[in-house]
Amino acid sequence: MKQRTVMEVFADTAKRRAGAPALKVKRDGNWQTTTWSDYLEQTRLAARGFIKLGLQAGQGVSIIGFNCPEWAIADMAAIYAGGFPAGIYTTNSPEQCQYIAEHSDSAIAVVENSEQLAKFLAIRDQLPKLKAIVMMEGSDATDGVYSWAEVLEQGRQLPEAELESRIAAQKPEDVCTLIYTSGTTGNPKAVMITHDNITWTAQAALNALGVRSDDQLISYLPLSHIAEQIVSLHGPMVGGACTNFAESIEKLGDNLREVRPTIFLAVPRVWEKIQAKIVEAGSKNTGLKKKIGAWARKQGLAGGYAQQQGSSLPLFYGIADKLVFSKVRAQLGLDRCRVQITSAAPIAKSTLEFFLSLGVPIMEVYGMSECTGPATISLPHRYRTGSVGWVLPGAEVKVAEDGEICMRGRHVFKGYYKNEAVTKETIDEDGWLHSGDIGELDDAGFLRITDRKKDILITAGGENIAPQLLEGMLKAIGPLSQVVVVGDRRKYLAALVTIDELKLEQLAKDAGSSAKNLAEASECNKIQTFLMAEVEKVNKQLARVQTIKKIKVLPNELTIEGGELTPTMKVKRKVVNEKYTADIEALYA
Repeated sequence: MKQRTVMEVFADTAKRRAGAPALKVKRDGNWQTTTWSDYLEQTRLAARGFIKLGLQAGQGVSIIGFNCPEWAIADMAAIYAGGFPAGIYTTNSPEQCQYIAEHSDSAIAVVENSEQLAKFLAIRDQLPKLKAIVMMEGSDATDGVYSWAEVLEQGRQLPEAELESRIAAQKPEDVCTLIYTSGTTGNPKAVMITHDNITWTAQAALNALGVRSDDQLISYLPLSHIAEQIVSLHGPMVGGACTNFAESIEKLGDNLREVRPTIFLAVPRVWEKIQAKIVEAGSKNTGLKKKIGAWARKQGLAGGYAQQQGSSLPLFYGIADKLVFSKVRAQLGLDRCRVQITSAAPIAKSTLEFFLSLGVPIMEVYGMSECTGPATISLPHRYRTGSVGWVLPGAEVKVAEDGEICMRGRHVFKGYYKNEAVTKETIDEDGWLHSGDIGELDDAGFLRITDRKKDILITAGGENIAPQLLEGMLKAIGPLSQVVVVGDRRKYLAALVTIDELKLEQLAKDAGSSAKNLAEASECNKIQTFLMAEVEKVNKQLARVQTIKKIKVLPNELTIEGGELTPTMKVKRKVVNEKYTADIEALYA
């Protein structure tokens, strides 16, 4: 595959797909379209505006805001101008914004609205290199703050030749984007992604997925994350497909039904929430309708596993599809969807099997920011439930002697910005990227992730325990939504658990409890006893040293806002251990 810069890919697609839709966004109740030629024109104009405002080559452009056309244009404009876009999660505090903006040498910050503007105004005096703040929507009279229209006007005042000079200076091996890790263990690291990293990976993923120019995608996950950038920005740019921006996370369900995407990516927590809503709706069915639903799900699960093995579908699968599965897909807005994907964090097998039983097989994709997103992929014609797929064509994956998964290829990043020491720890002399994940490859080439290398708990008895494996099994207990296994340097394992609020009423009924809310449930002995009995059923499947001896029901879910989860819904174990120290100590009293 030829080495290309982002600008070469963009220009080629904009020429080939000039009048076709590139970006769609719903504003004032109507979907507005930006064509590929308009997208490129606005990107070049914004890039000239950034240069006019003082952006030098090699400096950062911090971007914070919910997904929208301006986010995409700002990202591409930063690259065109020779800068490094540095996405920031919308939930980040002013202090976290300050760290990224300073670390990336940001000369410009692009903010969504007045709420995000306030964060940067609060830290502006700590950012001596910051020349301007740009608002995606609205305006502000504060000196040095520009509206979106004002930036484009600034761009018109800068000669095209200056932009062309910035474009010509960039080569495929040059860094073009900084992806900040979600920071599960401290300050985020800045992953340096080159033009070749991102254009090669986008093309390789597009080829494998069979992305078409008429594909419709929906963008709602944080664009500061590499997975969403590949799905919403660079993948469509290679293929000339259309990205539709959701109005908000809250309106995702409605927007899915409007857009009816042909490819859909969701993190496990989103799939779990969709599952909970389906279960809640299904619980209201009675009589024949309930029996048909249960029968269809048996057909669906058997059919899903038959497809994986290349076997014939059950005799009545087609009837089940017509009566139940097709209606579920339509209700979800997935009736046109060829590929449903999960990535970014481990997903419970019970969730995978739930959707499989409804004729909605979810394809696991595994990777990390350091390999520009995907390292392995799953596709409808080639997948295994519980496996994260097979190696992305053109790349390499191996399992080291200690079980660590390693990757090599054109998707492997250049290194960590301003952190050569950690770069050398992460990429070895032979070019292998060490993932920190433990896994195994089967004879058919499918990869399974069994744990995080650094997350392994070592009990007081010296036993090495993989907590994620146990957490996945415990999350299969119906009422539980989140599980964190503890027990490092302790005599036995225990778990902190949270209850799915939508299932609380049924749980209380089953347990004979009068608890009306999560706080009451966390203090209820009847619920504790009921859940522990369910845990004991799981324990029977485990080795003695893996069994969970006690649980603590927390009064609320773990959240991003509470600091226990990263923006990609990974558990920050250190934060959880510190925040719930008293609860954990009580488990060992």
